[in-house]
Amino acid sequence: MQLPQFQVHADLEERHWWFLGRRAIFRSLLTRAVPPSKDRLILDVGCGTGGNTAAFRDLYTCVGIDPSLDAVTFAQQRFPNIEFRHGYAPQDCRDLLQKADAVLFLDVLEHVQDDFALVSQLLAGMKSGAYLFIAAPGDPELWGPHDRGFEHERRYSLPRFRMLWEGLPVEECVCSALNARLYPIAKLSRLFSRFRGKALGPGQTDLSLPSAPVNALLYRIFAGESKRILRAWHGGKPYRHGVSVFAVLRRGSGEIIPRTRPASLPPDPRPWMSEER
Repeated sequence: MQLPQFQVHADLEERHWWFLGRRAIFRSLLTRAVPPSKDRLILDVGCGTGGNTAAFRDLYTCVGIDPSLDAVTFAQQRFPNIEFRHGYAPQDCRDLLQKADAVLFLDVLEHVQDDFALVSQLLAGMKSGAYLFIAAPGDPELWGPHDRGFEHERRYSLPRFRMLWEGLPVEECVCSALNARLYPIAKLSRLFSRFRGKALGPGQTDLSLPSAPVNALLYRIFAGESKRILRAWHGGKPYRHGVSVFAVLRRGSGEIIPRTRPASLPPDPRPWMSEER
């Protein structure tokens, strides 16, 4: 991500239905996994401009880390009472990883070339019993100008997503698509953005703030997915198709040796590659 995308995030994080809805869903999941207490540490890896880190500060002690100095500067200015580090995970936050009760890893994987390496490195550094919350863009067929604006490497199908922790000593608490109720609308909007050759919003993204009534309606639709997702944690059916994919993993007690992307894995699909020429 570049400065224009961080500016969009900083402007919209506290108002836009997508940010607020996703935050509400993860708040319900986080409190399900980790009983709220200021003695509990939440580490936000790839915290960006700090909105997600700050969203849980009333319940936990929260710390954010991001490799972008622009993002960390935004975060420190907005939330001066929260610790933000400029650096890379896991090497610049091993002390925090060893203590954290939950690690948030939200919409970071799509920016990483070797996603297998980073996920296994994070899990290897976490304590037994800690939770890893992962979210990433879903459905490779939604690839378009928005992904190029955010410098994404890929979008994930659920089977490709699950490969990241396959064979590791972790418990998959829940794995589901996200933003599923609005998926048909999102697919149409992505088709339209590909047709016009550019993203629908500012900063080469599809993020723009709708009118207040529409924003409130979209928030309620999106945030309402939390009920089905919580049921999926207890054996119910998760969402199969959505704009994003996500999982909650619980670190087991076994040793994890960091691994790299399998050489046998074919290149990540990027549909509509002709747009990038």
